[in-house]
Amino acid sequence: MPFYVRKNFWTITALALLAILPLTGSRYSIDLTTQVLIYALFALSLNILVGYLGNLSFGHAAFFSIGGYTCAILLTTYNFPFLISFLTALAFSAIAAFLIGLVCVRRNHMYFAMLTLAFGMLVWAIALKWRPVTGGDDGFVGINIPTILSNPINFYYFTLLTSIIATYALWTICNSTFGQAMIAIRENQNRALFLGIDTQSIRLKAFVISGIFAGLSGILFALYNRGMYPESAFWTESGQVLIMVLLGGMHSFIGPILGAIALYSLEIFINQFTEYWQIVLGGILLIVVLIAPEGLAGGVIWVEKNFLKKS
Repeated sequence: MPFYVRKNFWTITALALLAILPLTGSRYSIDLTTQVLIYALFALSLNILVGYLGNLSFGHAAFFSIGGYTCAILLTTYNFPFLISFLTALAFSAIAAFLIGLVCVRRNHMYFAMLTLAFGMLVWAIALKWRPVTGGDDGFVGINIPTILSNPINFYYFTLLTSIIATYALWTICNSTFGQAMIAIRENQNRALFLGIDTQSIRLKAFVISGIFAGLSGILFALYNRGMYPESAFWTESGQVLIMVLLGGMHSFIGPILGAIALYSLEIFINQFTEYWQIVLGGILLIVVLIAPEGLAGGVIWVEKNFLKKS
């Protein structure tokens, strides 16, 4: 087996399985995997701040909603072409991230988290109250999407391709000198500053990058659901994605992906047996965090080091 294949065996296997998934003919599997892909990308975007930069954000769903609402409004209210709506929504997410980032990156730790929470609640309030534009608490429904994307299988492949490109872009960023600078700031910001790293600039760029990819996942979410809703900007949405990051492992690039898969799977499985699935899920998550502080990705690495390599 070629070295490249051996080194990336699990990645290649996962991509192959995702590529042939529609051949199963299961609409449920296609819809579920589409949702997981969207939220995995959302979690990856948040992990830029949480895992690599070391800044906790409780308002990341704001960028998710800005991307989704902008694309939905341009497509439906103003009848803009799909590509223009798509790119403009990304631009709006980037601008919003830049503006709020100018304020947030001047603060650390709890103050940073509270500022992001305040911004998230502001976006939620606008989505809820600006009824003529956003549809208010009824949401913005009936999005005009290209006919080719109306087919669930076509949309699945569109989401898969977009997610692969976005994930590769994020992986490249995280494994570059910029990514190393983020880790240096996370470990010791004062030392990073002493070494000549422009910490404010790096943090702002990371904030914007994170906001762009959160906006991208929001666009996919809006297109998939043919609508966008105020709840998507609420702090609980940010909390759910934060759980995915922590569950999967915030110090591993693949961690948020594993967290998204695990959280979705647990919700579906537990919900089959009890209406109090949130309580059971909370208990399971607590146990996982206590047993594997580095998340599922950390657990996989530990098993590989202690068992697989020895055998």
